[in-house]
Amino acid sequence: MLLQRLALRAAVACALLLAPASARAWEGRVSWYGSEHGQTRNAVACSRRTVGHLAGRFDPAGMTAAHWTLPCGTRVRVTDLATGRSVDVTVTDRGPHPRLHRTLDLARGAAERLGIIPRGVIRARLAILRTPGAGRLRLAASR
Repeated sequence: MLLQRLALRAAVACALLLAPASARAWEGRVSWYGSEHGQTRNAVACSRRTVGHLAGRFDPAGMTAAHWTLPCGTRVRVTDLATGRSVDVTVTDRGPHPRLHRTLDLARGAAERLGIIPRGVIRARLAILRTPGAGRLRLAASR
């Protein structure tokens, strides 16, 4: 089971790296989350053990997000379809669970900058800006 999950995540990462730019954008429901007590916490799902590097630490006031399958450290542009405002965030955590029918959870800081705190859940366009390791692949290809 664990090997199947790892193989699936590796396949998703490879597909993202090889996909054209138009395929790296989609629409979905986006919400926000934060620490109930205003404390920072480590993003356990994106620790050194799981991705080989530290993608970042969850900060309620930061420009971070949680996604179920995108590789940790992926940079994503989130554009609110109702207002046209956008923010760039880094995936540093896992969630929301697929049964919630949401694509991405933003940290409170990113949600405030996007102006979605009062609405809670929005329709947004997500575009992948950079995936971890993409620069290393380009360097290897240029040699």
